[in-house]
Amino acid sequence: MEVGIEYYIFAGSVLLFIGILMSKTSYRTGMPILLVFMFVGMFFGCDGVGIEFHEVNHAQTLGIFALNIILFSGGMETRFKDIRPVLQQGILLSTAGVLLTTLFTGLFIFWISDKSPLGLEMSLITSLLLAATMSSTDSASVFNVLRTQKIGLKYNLRSLLELESGSNDPMAYMLTVTFIQLLTAGSTGITGTLTLFVLQFVIGGLGGFLLGKLSVWILERIKLENPSLYPILLLSIVFIIYTVTNVCQGNGYLAVYIAGILVGNASIPNRKETQTFMDGIIWLFQIMMFIVLGLLVKPHEMLDMFLVALLISGFMILIARPLSVFLCLSPFRRMNIRSKLFISWVGLRGAAPIIFATYPVVADIPGSGQLFNIVFFVTILSLMTQGVTIPRVARWLRLDQPLIQEEKNFGVEIPAEINTELGEFLLTADMLKEHNRLKDMKIPQGALVILVKREDEYLIPNGQMELLINDRVLILHKKDST
Repeated sequence: MEVGIEYYIFAGSVLLFIGILMSKTSYRTGMPILLVFMFVGMFFGCDGVGIEFHEVNHAQTLGIFALNIILFSGGMETRFKDIRPVLQQGILLSTAGVLLTTLFTGLFIFWISDKSPLGLEMSLITSLLLAATMSSTDSASVFNVLRTQKIGLKYNLRSLLELESGSNDPMAYMLTVTFIQLLTAGSTGITGTLTLFVLQFVIGGLGGFLLGKLSVWILERIKLENPSLYPILLLSIVFIIYTVTNVCQGNGYLAVYIAGILVGNASIPNRKETQTFMDGIIWLFQIMMFIVLGLLVKPHEMLDMFLVALLISGFMILIARPLSVFLCLSPFRRMNIRSKLFISWVGLRGAAPIIFATYPVVADIPGSGQLFNIVFFVTILSLMTQGVTIPRVARWLRLDQPLIQEEKNFGVEIPAEINTELGEFLLTADMLKEHNRLKDMKIPQGALVILVKREDEYLIPNGQMELLINDRVLILHKKDST
């Protein structure tokens, strides 16, 4: 029977609907919500309900779209003031940390590959390729766990973890592509492969900076009559940056992340609406990506790799990741051991390793199907062990603290082109010692009190309004005023 397009639309919509309903269990159990979507895909896949999906190319394409949006949005939410104290640590973890994790894990895989009971036979380069696909902490998983579980952390650890997870996917991608090229080109292509590796990093970083600056210039100067078009314009810019950088032999993921940081720290118009749009798009692509990856895997084949995946996962969690973290952070004497242990534990695998594992399949590398199943199993084990226990480990190491989630400037925004800015301050007893009415307060010349927040209530002020201790006052003033 020939199936019409309606069937695919209906099936896709049902999967999304069920996945979102199932996500409620995440908040009750602490299970990473993205893992729930992956299980939904597996349940409806070939070993479950019976939906046949074998299009690795399509899954990879969807993953590329999703990773670009996730990395750009993660960059947009990264503030210079937050990452400045942990910038060196973050860069080391996202570059040298990924490289060391690949090296340690690859050597371990090669060592166990000749153990006949395991059914694993891999060359050294193939072992390193498998390790490279799993070497980065997944930004979608880390962001999701930290934000949905509302985890507050001491010592700027939250900023460090988000910086590392948002910036280390490009390094894992470059290593994956490098080892694939070594396997296809052989020893004669080593020089060219290493040259391409360096070029990807340099061109990706430079392209991200230049195209990010150009994006800010465009967004600040373009005047669109319809504000709803700004998020769509930004979305098109994301994929332009990725494709242009890739065509120039650079790392598109790195470029997108750097551009996201530059755009996020600039005064762009309609920021609030744009961020809301991007958040919705991110969730849509994340849900689709995890469901599709769940559909793609064949659980009966994956179970054959259970023991191997368990050994590799245990080695990565307990040895490779901690060893890499402690080596990278050894120059920072002021960072305590508890912080390093926690960073070691938050080495979550997620969609990025699975997407990177599709590259050997598409390149038709021998044994790539086995490699894909191992990566998938390791990812599930990581999310079910590390992802679920992150809040408890933070409490056990005494690194947790209340998360302050107060909306800056009450969520009010003004157009970037107006030469004014918003500021808020908390009223104290000393401020109200002499005067407690707005008309008697010493407001700077040219400033205007536009809103008062009292507990959960927002009040529109006038001159006769009596102000109370702990009121938060929102003021509009010129940028050059003091």
